[in-house]
Amino acid sequence: MIGKQRQDRIVKALRSGGGASVSELARALDVSESTIRRDLDMLDRNGELTRTYGGAVLRPGETVREPGEDPLEGTFAIDTDLQLKKAIAREAAALVEDESVIILDIGTTTPLVARELRGRPVTIITSNLAVLDELRDDTTVRLVMLGGVLRRNYRSFVGSLTELALAQVSADIVFLSCTGVRASGHVVDNMAVEAPIKHLMIKSADKVVLLASEAKFPGNGALRLCSLADVDVVITTAGANEQTLNKCREAGGKVIIA
Repeated sequence: MIGKQRQDRIVKALRSGGGASVSELARALDVSESTIRRDLDMLDRNGELTRTYGGAVLRPGETVREPGEDPLEGTFAIDTDLQLKKAIAREAAALVEDESVIILDIGTTTPLVARELRGRPVTIITSNLAVLDELRDDTTVRLVMLGGVLRRNYRSFVGSLTELALAQVSADIVFLSCTGVRASGHVVDNMAVEAPIKHLMIKSADKVVLLASEAKFPGNGALRLCSLADVDVVITTAGANEQTLNKCREAGGKVIIA
């Protein structure tokens, strides 16, 4: 892929999702992070986006997605992992019983889970605005949005208000996202502002279900969320490292290959 094509796809992704990290763009476009950084610097100089620490966002005042565009499909404009994530979402929804209380984490897989749960008599608690987009017109699902400070580039709420709200929550299942699963079995993330919220989501639920495609093995991230030994179910795809997955099985957890 030549540089101009790659940069066009970067801009299209930002117009769909509002923002993206260097690691996400590098993985989706199958190039090095240094290549993505050079592209982002050039696009920032040209006024097509705004560089942020670790990624980029749209220029202030630009529309996140074009009128009539599917807000969820647009998020995956450059995401080659989409079909794997849809398969994970189907398996996740199959674990949910009617009348359950569910926490959906941030990320691009959890809105797909929400889509699978349309029309189901369940309660969904989330800080993820993409989940709101999926369920705002569904009169069967009871949707509870956690308040807080809006992170526009990641379309989520964070901060002390979000954490205080989660402290009042008791759920049956949390569907957790991450940026990596290390060979040690540590489930990690690379966003410091989200990590405390993920910790509280884990604490607030009876069952922890980790949604992690093969791309997350090992993925990246320095902030430890939990261990695979603390996870009840891992839903992943066929390319995930078996030795790492065995750490969940050995602790009594279940692994589902979507």
